[in-house]
Amino acid sequence: MRHAMKMLSALLLPLLLAAPLASAAPAQQRDQQQAWRQRQQGRILPLREIEARVLPTMRGSQYLGFDFEGESGVYTLKFLRDGVVIWVDVDGRSGQIIGRTGH
Repeated sequence: MRHAMKMLSALLLPLLLAAPLASAAPAQQRDQQQAWRQRQQGRILPLREIEARVLPTMRGSQYLGFDFEGESGVYTLKFLRDGVVIWVDVDGRSGQIIGRTGH
């Protein structure tokens, strides 16, 4: 019985750990699709241009990725520095940093 429980735990643990990642993937895909559509329409700057402006200002941080809010046109770039998550909000139309949290 004990052996069976260990085997079951070994099989289920990876699934439990992967569940939050799987649920985050569709949201990131929607963000990317919205950003792509607005970029095609000329309403916002490309993500690569936003990243080229912001990443040099975040030396010593690990870039984790981005979210995009389609209604406002704001990119939120996420970084990790010394165990602290930092969010940098960028106006997708102008490329200007409009907010930062988690210094």
